[in-house]
Amino acid sequence: MRPIDNKTFVLASHNKGKLREFSDLLAPFGYTVRSAAELGLPEPEETGTTFEENARIKALAAAAATGLPALSDDSGLCVDALDGAPGVYTADWATKDDGSRDFMMAMEKTEKLLSETGADTPEKRTGRFVATLCLCFPDGETEYYRGEAEGHLVWPPRGTDGFGYDPVFQPLGHDVTFGEMSAEQKHGWKPGDEHALSHRARAFQKFARARLGAA
Repeated sequence: MRPIDNKTFVLASHNKGKLREFSDLLAPFGYTVRSAAELGLPEPEETGTTFEENARIKALAAAAATGLPALSDDSGLCVDALDGAPGVYTADWATKDDGSRDFMMAMEKTEKLLSETGADTPEKRTGRFVATLCLCFPDGETEYYRGEAEGHLVWPPRGTDGFGYDPVFQPLGHDVTFGEMSAEQKHGWKPGDEHALSHRARAFQKFARARLGAA
């Protein structure tokens, strides 16, 4: 497996929430993270139809522009009653005409569609958050690590922590939403922990065990 010689990754994201999560996850391994926004990199158009394709588009653009190994993730909410939607279009559902994002609007759209299907019990409102983590080197070599968090959707939204659709997603085995959890509760996996909770933490756990020597 190709070694990672640099102790700095560029995170191919302009999302401050993701930067915070990845910085926390990588800190125990002695790695630092610089975001695409910090480096003034443009956001490439995500034209893929899978999480893997979109993750590669972002990571490859950042790695090629900086000469650093890049990490990106493409993530989304897949709702069973909606045939897996919004899926790779999760962020698109939150995008307004002016290009800004309004996740309350997206959550309301999701709830409207669920109501139209008659999904009125937790058993009918199941779904999962999916995250595909991509490691990309400047020459285009890539690796993928996928994590999923099962749960169901609640309404109305609960909690003001997290970001995106977190306030309407209650993970399996918990009685609070991601929006009601602290960052540490949601994605606070660290080396030696057997389990990770969030989809992103689970993808990172796989990456850390394969690439960073984590137990």
